[in-house]
Amino acid sequence: MDIFKEAEKVEKEVIELRRKIHMYPELGFEETKTSEIVYDYLKNLGIEVKRIAKTGVVGTLKGNGSKTIAIRADMDALPIQEENDVEYASQIPGRMHACGHDVHTAILLGTAKLLANMRDKLKGNVKFIFQPAEETTGGALPMIEEGVLENPKVDAIIGLHVDPELQVGQIGITYGKAYASSDMFDIIVKGKSSHGAEPHKSVDAIVIAANIVNMLQTVVSRKANPLSPIVLTIGTIEGGYARNIIANKVRMSGIIRMMEEEKRDEIVEMVEKICDNTAKAMGGEVEFKRTIGYPCLVNHKGMTDLIKETAFPLLGEGNVIEVAPTMGVEDFAYFLQKVPGSFYKLGCGNKEKGIDKPIHNNQFNIDEECIKIGLAVHVSTVLKYLNSNG
Repeated sequence: MDIFKEAEKVEKEVIELRRKIHMYPELGFEETKTSEIVYDYLKNLGIEVKRIAKTGVVGTLKGNGSKTIAIRADMDALPIQEENDVEYASQIPGRMHACGHDVHTAILLGTAKLLANMRDKLKGNVKFIFQPAEETTGGALPMIEEGVLENPKVDAIIGLHVDPELQVGQIGITYGKAYASSDMFDIIVKGKSSHGAEPHKSVDAIVIAANIVNMLQTVVSRKANPLSPIVLTIGTIEGGYARNIIANKVRMSGIIRMMEEEKRDEIVEMVEKICDNTAKAMGGEVEFKRTIGYPCLVNHKGMTDLIKETAFPLLGEGNVIEVAPTMGVEDFAYFLQKVPGSFYKLGCGNKEKGIDKPIHNNQFNIDEECIKIGLAVHVSTVLKYLNSNG
């Protein structure tokens, strides 16, 4: 079977689906129209389908075998105003598919159609997981908790993410740790207010906050293993209400991203201790709140090998590129904590066409030629997995 010929048969339909979804972007756990499109499309293919985790959808295609492989696509958009001059630009003010989830969803729908057309030859089952809220609180964990990996039990899982830094015709793979973990924190620094002319009567929350910001830099420079990346960012800081009044309160928020899952608690505790001790040394106090984010995404070697071996004959060895890990986060990580799998990158850039804007940019777009590449790699990987003896 020529998988690219099969992909080309549905390519136009999948592009139209992508554009339809792109025009009406929906935020996390609000993907009602998108999930309706997905649900109806899968049902019309004769695939067993159900709703899960509010706006999530899962379809199950049953073949002739006991093994089950899943493919995941995320559906949510971002609160960004689109600035692209294209006929399918977002029709919803302040919302945009600036991360390519419309592409992921459309490719998975096309994959479902191609595999449904050969269901009699499938040596196992395929689950199509359409996940909400990847960009916000995370839809992967609620789907897992509601049983998306059961009945039938999923034995392996794959997923993709478009990447404009890779050109159309290329894919990127990463062995082992591929995305960082994430921990968010909020700090309230409490001092004592006074007039600026009488600083000796105050406990200056702004000065305390400034010292905390400086001290927190030592977590990365002196407390973390230099061979294992960690990023600590203070992203917001707000305090004071008049130029001549010493502030009694400052609010700050930040995020920690790292590659050592087992050290997360230790690093967060260290950050809290630095904040607390710095404030106490200067006569103030701190309230510290941690919000646990996504875990580190760790690709399994066997499934990454499978994608690599599948893509070589399709794209050529020079177009299957080992890419470095990123300090970005991805809640596909939760699936990989439960099931062997791999998450790869699909090249969607085209410098000659000027398609080179990064994800989360208000002019982000893709070269739609990448869609048939994603279809071919998805379908071929599924077939190779189900036909293997492992």
